[in-house]
Amino acid sequence: MSVSLDPSRLESAEAAEAADPGGMLRQVASSAAQVRESRRAAAEAGVAGLAEDGRPRAVVVVGTGSGAVPGDVLAAVCGTGCAVPISTVRGPRLPGWAGAADLVVAVSSSGAAEETLEVAAEAARRGCRLLAVGGEDSPLADLAGRSRGVFVPVRSAGRPRSTLWGLTIPLVLAARALRLADVPDAVLESTAVLLEDVAHRCRPSSEPFVNPAKRLALDLAGDVPLVWGASDPSVAAAYRMCCQLNENAKYPAVFGELPEAGRNQVAVFDGFFARAGSPADPDDFFRDRLDEPEHGLHLVLLRDAGEHPRVRRRAEASAALARDRGVAVTEMRAEGDHPLERVASLIALVDYVTVYLAIALGVDPASEPAVQELRARIA
Repeated sequence: MSVSLDPSRLESAEAAEAADPGGMLRQVASSAAQVRESRRAAAEAGVAGLAEDGRPRAVVVVGTGSGAVPGDVLAAVCGTGCAVPISTVRGPRLPGWAGAADLVVAVSSSGAAEETLEVAAEAARRGCRLLAVGGEDSPLADLAGRSRGVFVPVRSAGRPRSTLWGLTIPLVLAARALRLADVPDAVLESTAVLLEDVAHRCRPSSEPFVNPAKRLALDLAGDVPLVWGASDPSVAAAYRMCCQLNENAKYPAVFGELPEAGRNQVAVFDGFFARAGSPADPDDFFRDRLDEPEHGLHLVLLRDAGEHPRVRRRAEASAALARDRGVAVTEMRAEGDHPLERVASLIALVDYVTVYLAIALGVDPASEPAVQELRARIA
């Protein structure tokens, strides 16, 4: 596979869509519809009935890859002040402490993820309350039925990583029913509207110099991105961005969370990948990129109104420190008031950024040959 940067692939909708044979742009654009559809599916499945047995001691979200990200979003929406701990298990083992007092939420877009099924089955054996979210008529649906769990069917948007909001909304509604999060219906609808607005701004027909996702994709190309979050919503979005850079653009990225990243990752500003001297103005879209050093660091700060004041100061100081050392800095700011709106606005933008970067590099964003080969080797 030959990979080379060609900005002309982003200049028109026709060029972008021609370089996206798997239809990832169309899949990302379905996010708002997923929120509304999944909201109806969760209500029909009886998610609100989870409250009949009272508040659980803990919530354990089980999933792998894209199936685990809804757990990160749920924790961000509930926040650090949540009355019960929310943890995400990304492997084949249920924590030893999990039992009948706890709610286990199994998430799999296909409903057939081996590790998720294994942990969900163990949860059922231990008598845990079970909520399952995933593909209809799947092994996960069958397991939930046999275990007297609640199952929410979710229609795939294409690739599992494109079905994030379909998989996430049932978890948010479960948290609302259990009084772990205050998420009115109006917030669910405003989140869908915000996702539609981001999709409009980042649409394929929008030219690169006015399209925020295309512009950032071109700015990142050739750099090593350090993606840092500074609050619960922005940390979840930062991790999502790194995963999407990996899967969509086949591109490396380093995840970080402030304030911790300021105690270790910041040291790389003085290392091998730091640019010597001051970079060109990153806000100048028409600058000559041929004169810029290749393979420099690029600090991507995901900012949010909910940042702790001390963390906010660290974010601002980190950005200034990076610029002083010639490291490119991009700040992306969350939109909306509610944590669900804020995490959704960030994730929506980074999803588009990663797809456009793949297209600009001549990479099919829907393909994942190395992932498929690894699965075949361990099957």
